[in-house]
Parts: sequence; C-alpha cells; structure tokens
Amino acid sequence: MAPHLNVLRLPLALAISATLLTACSNSEETASTVPEAKEAPAAEATTKSDVVEHYADLAHAKFQDALTAARSLDSAVDTFLEGPTEANQEKAQQAWFASRVPYQQTEVFRFGNAVVDDWEGQLNAWPLDEGLIDYVEEDGYQHELGNQGATANIIASTEINIGGTTVDTSNLTPELLAELNEIGGSEANVATGYHAIEFLLWGQDLHGFDSGAGQRPATDYVQGEECSNGNCDRRAAYLDAATDLLISDLEWMVAQWAPGQQDNYRSQLLAEAPDAAIQKMFFGMGSLSLGELAGERMKVALEANSYEDEHDCFSDNTHNSHYFNGQGIANVYSGSYTRIDGTELTGPSLSDLVAELNPELDETLRQQLENSMGALQTMKSTAEAEAEPMKLDMMIAPGNEKGAEIVNGAILALVEQTGSIEQAARELGIDSLKPDDAGHTF
Repeated sequence: MAPHLNVLRLPLALAISATLLTACSNSEETASTVPEAKEAPAAEATTKSDVVEHYADLAHAKFQDALTAARSLDSAVDTFLEGPTEANQEKAQQAWFASRVPYQQTEVFRFGNAVVDDWEGQLNAWPLDEGLIDYVEEDGYQHELGNQGATANIIASTEINIGGTTVDTSNLTPELLAELNEIGGSEANVATGYHAIEFLLWGQDLHGFDSGAGQRPATDYVQGEECSNGNCDRRAAYLDAATDLLISDLEWMVAQWAPGQQDNYRSQLLAEAPDAAIQKMFFGMGSLSLGELAGERMKVALEANSYEDEHDCFSDNTHNSHYFNGQGIANVYSGSYTRIDGTELTGPSLSDLVAELNPELDETLRQQLENSMGALQTMKSTAEAEAEPMKLDMMIAPGNEKGAEIVNGAILALVEQTGSIEQAARELGIDSLKPDDAGHTF
C-alpha cells in the first residue's frame, strides 16, 4: 500500500540559446561603410548545476500551482457549505478535479527528496478506511483487517479511542485532523488530504466494477431538519478544516522551494554536489515510473481485481491522476512544464545533458516518454469516452480483457522507460540509481 493518488509536450533545447548578434553604430561611419560581420559566439554547454537549479524552479512552480488550485477548491467548498445545493456541490467537485492536475505532477519530487516524501502522507495518503471519517454502508465495506479505526466515525463522535489512545474530537480543527492522520499506526487511517476531501464530497463508491462514482447527497451538509445522515454541522466543520489544512501544508512546501532563501530545502539542494542532485532527479523519475505508478497504483489493482486500490476511488478520477503522474516524469526530463495559467516554463534539462553525450539514448528515452504518455492517454480517453466510458475500476474487473490490455499497456511502457532512465543516469556518471520497485517484479 502506498503510504502517502494534455498531450505530452517536450520542447527540448539541446543548448542554451546563442547570444543575439548585435552591432554597434559609429557616428563617423559614412553611409557606404559596412560593419564587419561578427561571428556569433558558440553556444555554452548546459551544466549539471544549471539543470539542478531549473529542477528547483520546476518544483517551485508546480507547488505554487497546486496551492493556487487548492485555494480555488477551498473557496468552492466554502460556497458549498454556505449553500449546500447540488449545483454548489458539483462546483466543489470540479474544483477538486482541477486541484489534482498540478498536484499529481509534483509527485515526481517525492522520491529522492525526503522533505517531500516525509510531508506527502498528510496530503495524498491512500487507500483509506473511510469509516474513520464518516458513516459508511457496512455492506461491502472493505477495510484493513484489524484496523480499530476503520469504523471510528470521527464526524459522529466527540471522542474516539483507537489503540488505547483516547482523543477529544469535539472541536474539528486542522490541527486535530493532522493529529488524527494515521492514528493507531495504521496507514489506512487517513484523516487528511485530497482523498479525505474527495470522500467528503463524493461519499463511498458503491458501484463496484460497474459504472458510477460516489453519490453523497448535498443534503449531508444542510443545517437543520433537512440534514441527511446526521451530524451535518460536524461534517461541514470537518470538510472546512481539511481544505484549510491542505492550503497550509502546500504553503509550507512552496516556501521550501522558493528562490532567494538561505534556510529552506532549495538552498540545501543547490549547495549539494551537482551529481547528488542529479541522482535525486533520476531516482524520482524512475521510482514514480516503476514502483509507484506501474506497481502500487496499477499492477496491484489489476492483479487483485481490487477497486479499493484505485487511487481516486470515490470520484472515479484515477485515469487523470495516473496521466498527470506520467506528465510529471516527462517534465523533469524535458525541463518543461505548462502552468495552470497556460504559460510554459522551460530551461536546462536532463535531456540536454544526455543529448550532449549520447544523442541516440536521449532520442530513445524521449520516444519512450511519449509512448508512456500515449498509453496513459489511451486510458484517459477510454475513461472519458462520451459513449460507454470505461473508468479504471471497470478496466480492472475480472474478465475485462480490453481493460486489462489498456492497463497492462501503460504498465509495460512505464517499465520500458525506467530501463532507459537508469541508462541515462549511468551516462551522466550515476552508476547505482536503483529506482524503487516497491517490491514488485515486472
């Protein structure tokens, strides 16, 4: 279990742009005087230090965008809580979808950067035993065996006891939710982050392998006699606290990557030997590609035919989470990122470094990244088809040969590109990359 879920653009500059040729005018020159042609200086080679600094710029931009999208989500949730109508609920759900686009592209920074990995569990932990948070339909509710928190129902309780620890839950604050996350030592006891918010907006997905996401009624947030399923005031307080915590967590991470600071993670990274930072970049790409995305997020769900192991299981948005994880991997190699306002961030890249030493390998890896994005696009397009859409929980159903073929196609493409990621690392002097395979054999 993971403790912690556009068409590919790879504008690759093989060298820093040459300095534009300029000519100085001389007031004593006659009209017939032709200035001597000046030879443009040779383009400077990309350095590892340049690439590492731009990597930090990419991280900063992505976390900034994730924060911006989270603030929009918080605003939509506030509007929904003030007026709990189906229309406002749908707007909050759409804001949640939008918030996943930049965040999923940040996950490539998790692996290799402990500051991100240690922090990530409060934002994106999954799978979760949702009965810890709110009411569940017991029929068909699957949870971690032996988890005492699986049916604690914080929203319905002013006090809970898990593993001998009693916690006063009468006042649902961001600080309390952070304290409750993974209570009792169980990674399934997820009280915070995107998936807790997702569950509170959609509710359980009770459709199994059939079409359909969660169908929580908007009346679960109506205050007064029309409240459905009880505790609407506490449910609203929980959702409000969860979105507030999401914002404060992202604000902290944005500050860790901000330029011009002397005591944040960015300054530490840039102070390292460039090879150490380059190793983190390749390790992040390879580990997300292999162990996490191909393994934990797809292979586990497919082989177990387990919709409980679907990443965005309440909203049926998993195809997008997988797609943007893949995009994040490609972004690090290409040094490019399309921001949520549409602007393009580009700069010195791993691709530049590899191309200088082994152009054929660079071309191979770029093609493999395109192939994996194509396979993830097939998954995304199939899930979003107007006629008979097939979401991931349907693809992994027993006997669904077409679905299995789509998922396996993405897995194989990710495994293939991981081999070239390791080879590219060796080309740059990183001899023992060993990306995390999460214990999976491919």
